[in-house]
Amino acid sequence: MGKGNFSDEFKRDAVRQVTERGYPVSEVSQRLGVSAHSLYAWRKKYASDVGKGDEQSAEIRQLKRELARVTEERDILKKAAAYFAKDAK
Repeated sequence: MGKGNFSDEFKRDAVRQVTERGYPVSEVSQRLGVSAHSLYAWRKKYASDVGKGDEQSAEIRQLKRELARVTEERDILKKAAAYFAKDAK
């Protein structure tokens, strides 16, 4: 990977992929063609800019996980109810 001059916007977007979207640093660095060391440095530099919505993002991620779990439980219960209703007839 060669040395590149990247814009601040590019750096912030790269940091967002790691902090907000939860992608691993190694994956983002490989995809964007920058070193992982650079991404860590950018995250340290731009974390305060990008991290403003960090608390909300964490809550949203937690709520999405909970929703997925509850939806899966509901689907399992629906299938079980249909199965037992069929046996009762």
